Amino acid sequence: MRIDLQRRLGVALGVLIAMALPAAADGCERLRHDGQGYVVCQIGAAQEPALRLWQDDDRGQPLRNFNNVRRMLGPDESLGFAMNAGMYHADFRPVGLLVIDGQEISPIVTGGSNDNFGMLPNGVFCTGGARPFQVIESRAFAAARPDCRLATQSGPMLVIDGDLHPRFLVDSDSRYIRNGVGVSPDGQRAWFAISDRAVTFHEFGRLFRDGLGVRDALYFDGSISRLYAPSVNRADFGRSLGPIIGLVDSTG
Repeated sequence: MRIDLQRRLGVALGVLIAMALPAAADGCERLRHDGQGYVVCQIGAAQEPALRLWQDDDRGQPLRNFNNVRRMLGPDESLGFAMNAGMYHADFRPVGLLVIDGQEISPIVTGGSNDNFGMLPNGVFCTGGARPFQVIESRAFAAARPDCRLATQSGPMLVIDGDLHPRFLVDSDSRYIRNGVGVSPDGQRAWFAISDRAVTFHEFGRLFRDGLGVRDALYFDGSISRLYAPSVNRADFGRSLGPIIGLVDSTG
């Protein structure tokens, strides 16, 4: 009974924190949490249809970078922001589930492994289903098979029903530039975040849970993490990427 009460209080607190965020915060902004700098790009339910997930160009070749993504846009479209959206193999194909416009490009993987992707529980970011935005634990996703317009699988989960991943260590010395996504308790908002400098899993998870009021968040990657966000003058370059997610602005 006490555990159930604590969980309910945690949900209520998460909702209050989310409600306290600036209503006009849609878009990308720089913020600090626990002494670390981040860029956070927030979108609401009305923008879900403008969110896109890319893997290949028209010839079936991996896009690999933001410039190639921009070349895929229409004449009246521009890229509001974009970031890498999950781990990938040497040929830039996704490690786990990838769904683009309702079509499954790569199947879900539910087994554990010694790498970050397989640090169970891992999860799936899903849009356009029962809620505009969801982060769902991978095995639960595989059992339920919810409809998603877009979906990408990665791991580990950063925040699981209000708790940090159990394997995150406060005093860890594993630090990387990291990026990921979290959703509001009601599924009406999503936050895409990337650190300015190398952070631990514990620090990054706390950004979502404590800084943004998120109860479920998913790690996309570290070390190779990249962001394109012209509104904050950020256009990262470096190693080629696998799946890429981003918001498309249209003037048409």
